[in-house]
Amino acid sequence: MLKTSARLLRLLSLLQLRRDWRGPELAERLGVTTRTIRNDVERLRKLGYPVHATPGVTGGYRLGAGAALPPLLLDDEEAVAVAVGLRTAAGGTVAGIEEASLRALAKLEQVSPSRLRHRINALHAATVPIPGSGPTVHPEILVAIAGACRDLQRLRFDYASHDGSTSVRTVEPHRMVHTRGRWYLVAWDVQRQDWRTFRVDRMTPRAPSGPRFAARELPHGGDVAAYVAKGLGAALWRHRAKVLLHAPASYVAARLPFVDSGIEVLDEGRCVVEVGADTFGMLAHYIGLLDVDFEVLDSPGLAEHVGKLGERYARATAALRREPLPRCRDDCSG
Repeated sequence: MLKTSARLLRLLSLLQLRRDWRGPELAERLGVTTRTIRNDVERLRKLGYPVHATPGVTGGYRLGAGAALPPLLLDDEEAVAVAVGLRTAAGGTVAGIEEASLRALAKLEQVSPSRLRHRINALHAATVPIPGSGPTVHPEILVAIAGACRDLQRLRFDYASHDGSTSVRTVEPHRMVHTRGRWYLVAWDVQRQDWRTFRVDRMTPRAPSGPRFAARELPHGGDVAAYVAKGLGAALWRHRAKVLLHAPASYVAARLPFVDSGIEVLDEGRCVVEVGADTFGMLAHYIGLLDVDFEVLDSPGLAEHVGKLGERYARATAALRREPLPRCRDDCSG
């Protein structure tokens, strides 16, 4: 049988692992009686852990939220995950938490056994982060939006569009996505009666939150990340172009998974796609990476840049393409 102190730690770990536990389940896990479980729960309460008990046959124990944050028990995998998350947050896009993340990371590494410190340091040493230059978001805004998503409550906020104009929006928030150094909210726009993606750094939530709503079927078959990625591919483009590619649609689809308007199949070896990028140079290189012949259909700017690019490549290989001088079979001195 475990000693009392070790048993309390084990009991606390179980309570943190699952939301609800019946007394007999805990007693069986720890090899003690249900009376011992009741006594141990009372000891945890005296230590500041808010363990709630529900009487009856269907009752049990639940670890709730208290006035202060009590110590948490983490297994090896959870500790590594938290350490990696803290390192990322120290240089991330959430404003004002860099210093707090470093303090928490220092505490975690101080108490971690050597085997975990070795894993954490190895992962950190093998990872090279690219500093982000995107906008930062205040953590209180993220918490407010995440709470509305969790509780299925409507959210009202002031929103600044890309042209600087502002509007008040009412949405049913569902998921947040972090990509390309920015935070996005996927939500059902009540006024427009359609799904929308909002940049969180442009949102200013209004309190209090609105009434609860019934969960809707999420877009893109529930794959919110794919939905946001596809939307961003179109929303962030400054230049668009339709291009005829001399390649099967299956070949193109495998390399362009988020083509905004789909792939128009012409025949077995040709298809038309709409692609985009911030500059014509990026767009030309992007198409070139497909390694197929292509024709620009509707963008004079892209066609001009492709022409210039072709001339530049031709100049780069001119020396190698010149005809070599004939070799002399006999004496050429004369």
